[in-house]
Amino acid sequence: METNKNTRVADEKTGDMIQITHDKLDLQALTETVALPQCGAISTFLGTTRDNFEGKVVHRLEYECYTNMAVKEFLKIFADMRLKWSDIGRIAIAHRLGVVPVCETSVIIAVSSPHRKNALQAVEYCIDTLKATVPIWKKEVYKNEDSEWKSNKGFTRIQHHNS
Repeated sequence: METNKNTRVADEKTGDMIQITHDKLDLQALTETVALPQCGAISTFLGTTRDNFEGKVVHRLEYECYTNMAVKEFLKIFADMRLKWSDIGRIAIAHRLGVVPVCETSVIIAVSSPHRKNALQAVEYCIDTLKATVPIWKKEVYKNEDSEWKSNKGFTRIQHHNS
C-alpha cells in the first residue's frame, strides 16, 4: 500500500486536478483551480471528521490509500461526470491521508459549470461514487484509543454485485 507520498495530478486538456496528500487541505486553492470565466457556479463539498459515530466518541480518523489505483478511479469518476454533465468546466478533488483530527477536512470536491444545478449534482455524484469505488480506507480512533477500520458500505455493495 502506498501511503507515504503526496500526489498531485493535473490534466492539461481539461484543467481537472487530483490531490492526495498528508497535508491540510486548502478550500480556497481548490476553488481557484476550477474557476473559469465562462462558469457562473462553483459547487464544493467538504467532508470533515465528526466527534461521534453510532454512540462512540471519535477522537480522530486515519486514512490510508492505494494511490495509483485511487488516481485511476478518480479519473474514471471525472470521465463519467463529463458524460453526465457535458457543460462542466473543471473538476478538482483533494483527499487527505494519515491522521485527520475532529473538525478538520479529509476531502474537498470542487466543480465549476455555467449554472449551479449541474455543478451541485456533479459534486453529489462525485462524493457518492468516490465512497463506493476509490481505494481509500478509514480507521476511526475512539476516545479510549480503541479503533475500527470502517468498510465503505457502497464499496462493499458494488464489489458484491460484481463478483
